Amino acid sequence: MTAPLTPPHQPSSNDPWQTPPNWGGPGGSGGPGGSRGAGGYYPGTPLESKKDKDLRSDLRRAAVVTVLVTVAGIVLGLLWLWLAPRVPLISDSTAVFLNDSEGEEAIGADGTFVLLGLAFGAVSAALVFWFQRRGGIALVVGLALGGLLGSLLAWRLGVWLGPTQDVVAHARAVGKGVVFDAPLQLRAKGALLAWPLGAMAVHLGLTALFGPRDPEPEWGVFPGGPVPGAPSAPVAPGSGAPAGGGVPPVPPVQS
Repeated sequence: MTAPLTPPHQPSSNDPWQTPPNWGGPGGSGGPGGSRGAGGYYPGTPLESKKDKDLRSDLRRAAVVTVLVTVAGIVLGLLWLWLAPRVPLISDSTAVFLNDSEGEEAIGADGTFVLLGLAFGAVSAALVFWFQRRGGIALVVGLALGGLLGSLLAWRLGVWLGPTQDVVAHARAVGKGVVFDAPLQLRAKGALLAWPLGAMAVHLGLTALFGPRDPEPEWGVFPGGPVPGAPSAPVAPGSGAPAGGGVPPVPPVQS
């Protein structure tokens, strides 16, 4: 007896099904799966799907939209400071009172902020839809988040640039019987949602009206023939086929 040429624990080199040494399979380093590290496949390998690339592109666009819309909150804050009605106060050296107790200036600041927020939401949504007509959930989220951050920035900027918040010191500085402006305040904090809600509503409406449409499927076309249940084409008289379609009957064979 002679010893086998190939040890039992090693595959034979003549085996046609043996895996090549440079072939790593889906996770190897020499096949079409690309290189693989400790954390998975490296970006840019052939196995990177188009869906992943589109997701990263959508996230980048959403981040840019969020930053730009947030910066636009500076303009909203300046307009709010300029257009919001002032609340007149007066002091008698012992206390501070409203100069016009029946005035509606106190709620006028909130209403002005809401109207400006809705206008900014409509404009920002229209611009985003114009430059990014493709849309996507990430873009809508970025638009809404930017609107909320922009509203917060506008609120704090208007309060900071408006009349001082120290009413007592302001009353002492102007003196007794002199009318001065109350600090700019946003009493209804729900007004901060006017911009993001308006932006999402306008963007949704523009997408529904002018967004890209998916191609509609063609009905009645079947690769192997007519679709079952579909109306058959009319047959000319005298062609040998029955009027209702189908296969014409075979005439009997005469002997």
